[in-house]
Amino acid sequence: MDERPPRDDRADEGGGLDDWMPRVYEDLRAIAHRHLRRETPGHTLNTTALVHESYLSLARSDDLEWESRAHFFAIASRAMRHILVDYARRRSAEKRGGDRVRVTLGDAMATSGDGTGDLLELDDALSSLAELDERLVSVVECRFFGGMSVPETAEALDVSSRTVERDWMRAKAYLSRTLRPE
Repeated sequence: MDERPPRDDRADEGGGLDDWMPRVYEDLRAIAHRHLRRETPGHTLNTTALVHESYLSLARSDDLEWESRAHFFAIASRAMRHILVDYARRRSAEKRGGDRVRVTLGDAMATSGDGTGDLLELDDALSSLAELDERLVSVVECRFFGGMSVPETAEALDVSSRTVERDWMRAKAYLSRTLRPE
């Protein structure tokens, strides 16, 4: 089953966030579902809530501009990641390190929901990676969190597919070393 959002050229028409939302709502739900699939059971945010929270986050952004449909989904996926990380931090603070959110970090990062890895540790590792190369973080956000293909990621970041493939390999290697130092 292909889990990437279906291509809808109507979304390439202009317009602001309020114009785009009805056209891409189901695609955003697919991205949110992919994010939440990696969460622990019993998560209080559901797909609809995550989409709505991300809309509110995007609507509050004064300088929000996107160049294409793929770029918009990259921005929305980043917003969803930040919402989930903030949620995990609040829960962790409430439980003093208790139930943390788990995500995958194997070779099949973009498609697998198995394995373990801590979302807060992943966010810290991505922040560290951003200090070295912000584009590598953007590739991870598009591929892992957004479920975008290599060509979609290349379009969103305005780079070649080969660059995305190299960056993806570099980012996975860095995250693997950072999150599993042994």
